Amino acid sequence: MKIGTKSVLFGAHCFFLHPFFVARAWTKLYGFPLDPRLWIAFFVHDLGYLGKPNMDGEEGETHVELGAKIMRIFGKKWADFSMYHSRYYAKKHGAKPSKLCFADKLSFCYTPMWLYLPMVNATGEIKEYLKNAKKAETEHWKPVEGQKIWHAQLCEYMQKWVEEHKDGSEDTWTNSDRHAITDSGVTS
Repeated sequence: MKIGTKSVLFGAHCFFLHPFFVARAWTKLYGFPLDPRLWIAFFVHDLGYLGKPNMDGEEGETHVELGAKIMRIFGKKWADFSMYHSRYYAKKHGAKPSKLCFADKLSFCYTPMWLYLPMVNATGEIKEYLKNAKKAETEHWKPVEGQKIWHAQLCEYMQKWVEEHKDGSEDTWTNSDRHAITDSGVTS
């Protein structure tokens, strides 16, 4: 079974847990999500990881495309809403991250460490996340080793990133070539 499939079934992007943490973050940022299309987006935005051999590589980066295809039934606006939930994908394609991006990134902070770490260890995702955590290609990230230290720093990083960019200000933290801090460790 490929790592992307494991992630959706029982890892960082678990289809029956992750959407609820995204909804919690959405509520914090924008108020309770009353529009049913939001709930559909919360559930489908990461399904594109199914069958992917990596989380942050070339294949994993395209995970946003499946959710966008599904959301297209509600129009281009909703397709883009799902497509640009990845700050890397948005930047690479000259778009601004959608509101879903901010809720998705903040959702990492609402997923308890005691739940998150066993999930990503069970899937093996943690290996990729920790490998990327050793890089510092932005002044906002200090290279780290160790799962608990990584998790704590990533929570702090994501809270600061969301706070600084949720108003639409230019994202100068994100490197579009995906060699900086990864989205997957924060539920791209």
